[in-house]
Amino acid sequence: MTSAAPTLSLPGDPPGGRRAAWVWGIGVAVYFVAIIFRTSLGVAGLDAADRFDVNASALSTFSILQLLVYAGMQIPVGLMVDRLGTKKVLTIGVVLFTLGQLGFALSPSYGMALASRALLGCGDAMTFISVLRLGARWFPARRGPLIGQVAALFGMAGNLVSTLFIARALHGFGWTATFVGSSLAGVLVLGLLLLFLKDHPEGHEPPPAEHAGAAYVRKQIAASWREPGTRLGMWVHFTTQFPAMVFLLLWGMPFLVEAQGLSRGTAGELLTLVVLSNMVVGLVYGQIIARHHAARAPLALGTVAMTALLWASTIFYPGGHAPMWLLITLCVVLGSCGPASMIGFDFGRPANPPERQGTASGIVNMGGFIASMTTLFAVGVLLDATGDNYRVAFASVFVLEALGVVQILRLHARATYRERDHHVVSRVEAVHVPV
Repeated sequence: MTSAAPTLSLPGDPPGGRRAAWVWGIGVAVYFVAIIFRTSLGVAGLDAADRFDVNASALSTFSILQLLVYAGMQIPVGLMVDRLGTKKVLTIGVVLFTLGQLGFALSPSYGMALASRALLGCGDAMTFISVLRLGARWFPARRGPLIGQVAALFGMAGNLVSTLFIARALHGFGWTATFVGSSLAGVLVLGLLLLFLKDHPEGHEPPPAEHAGAAYVRKQIAASWREPGTRLGMWVHFTTQFPAMVFLLLWGMPFLVEAQGLSRGTAGELLTLVVLSNMVVGLVYGQIIARHHAARAPLALGTVAMTALLWASTIFYPGGHAPMWLLITLCVVLGSCGPASMIGFDFGRPANPPERQGTASGIVNMGGFIASMTTLFAVGVLLDATGDNYRVAFASVFVLEALGVVQILRLHARATYRERDHHVVSRVEAVHVPV
C-alpha cells in the first residue's frame, strides 16, 4: 500500500456502487416525503389561518411546535440510530409523520391540528440523521460531503413539490382532499422501506452496541459535545439554515403577498426559485468541499454575509415594496442557506468515530432548527405587536446571525486543529493495516 492510498480509500470503507445507491435511495425517498409534509404548511399558511380562524402568533405556533419537537428529538434520535440502526428508526419515523399529515387533514379544530403537526415533527425528526447514517454505512468516507448535499437536494425537491403541487391542489381540491391524498406517499415509502432497505452491506457490520442505559447515553452525548468540531458544526447549522427555513416554512408567502403586494401565484414562483437555487447550489457546494476541505468555513460565512446583505436590502428598501429584481436576488441567495447548513455536518462527521455519528449529527442538526423555531416565534409576536410591520419583525434575523458568526469564529481554529490531529492518526493507522 502506498502512502497516498489512505486518502482515497480507508480500510473498512464500504464499497459504494449501484446497490448502495439503490438502498440509500430508499432512505432518501423517505426524507423526500418527510420534507413534503414538513413544508406543506408553508404554502397553506393563509388557508390555515382562515380554516382555524387564528392570528399570526397562533399560526406561527404550528411551525414552532413542529420544529420544537424536531429539535428536541435530535439527540434522542441520534442515540436511537446508533443503538437500533437505520431501518427501525426510519420505520417509526414514517409511521409517525404519515399519521401526523393525515391528522392535520382531518382536524376539526386548532388544538387537534396542533397535535397533528407535533406528531409530524416527531416522525420528521427521525429521517435526516438516519439518511446520513445510511450513506456513511454504504458509501466510502470520501463521498460524505457530496452524499450529504445530494440528500439535502432531494429534500429540497420535496419542498418543490409543496410549492408547485400542494399549493395548486389546495385551491383545486380543497384542504381535506389535498392533505389526505398527500399522506398516501407515506404509505408508499413505508412499503419500500420494509421490503428493500438494509442498514449496511454484508461484511460491514458495525461493532456490537454497548448495553443501553443512562450511563451510556450520557457518555455518548458528552463525548460528542467535547469535540470542537461537533459544536462548530452545530453553530454553522444554526447560523446558515434558519433564514431560508423561516421564509419557506411559513412567513415567505405572507411577506410577499401582504408586505410586497404580489399575487399568490407570483409569490409561489419566488418560493419555487428558492428551492431551485438550493438544488443547484447544493451540488456546487458538495463538489467544492469534496475537493477543497478548507473551503468549508469561507463558504459558510460567505453565505451568511450574502444572506444578511440581501435580507436587509429587501426589508429596508425605500418605499416599502422592493423591486422584482431584488426579490429574485434575495430568493436566489436564500437558496444557498440549505447547502451551507450541510457544511455543519462536514465539521461534525470527521470529529467523531463511527459509533457516535448519529449522536453527533443529532447535535449538529439541532442548531438550525432551534434558530428557525426562535425566529418563527419572534416574527409572529412582532407582527402582532407592531400591526404587521414586516420590517421590524424580519429584522430579528440579524440578532441570531450575529450570535452564530461570533460562535463560528470562536470555535473554528480549535476544531480545525483537532480535526488535523484526527486525520494524522487515521492516516497512520490506515498505513499500518495489513493488506
